[in-house]
Amino acid sequence: MTPVYTQATPDHAMGWFSKAEAWLDDKGKGAWIACMVLGFVFFWPIGLALLAYMIWSKKMFGSCRKSRRHARHMHLRTAMSGSSGNSAFDAYKADTLARLEREQGEFEDFLQRLRAAKDKAEFDQFMNERARAAAETPSDPRSDDTGSTAGPTPA
Repeated sequence: MTPVYTQATPDHAMGWFSKAEAWLDDKGKGAWIACMVLGFVFFWPIGLALLAYMIWSKKMFGSCRKSRRHARHMHLRTAMSGSSGNSAFDAYKADTLARLEREQGEFEDFLQRLRAAKDKAEFDQFMNERARAAAETPSDPRSDDTGSTAGPTPA
């Protein structure tokens, strides 16, 4: 019987581009950006090509902060939803989490009402200033700033 060899792709089978890409991926997004900036400094088409590759391959915008924060929140939520084995503690935890979620919703509603009240106050102030400015200016459209009336002057 002949032995079966399963060998991973050796480094020498990878091209220089694949090696460079793997090295930059290991170093992170900062290495990609530094390489792109150096490409622009030394020969601008290289920097442009790297920028296009980074955008096309989603290396530049692949892991945004918001999606990482959402994933971390979901991970914590699923970790916290597991049972601890103590039914009294699990009931307390469930009640506390429900209360905190309710309070967070109430606080967000409060902030929304606060923003609306501030916007209304600013709008009312604007309208009052506009009305005051309209009352101070002469209402006769034929008069100019000197007080004389427009029209033909008598000879």
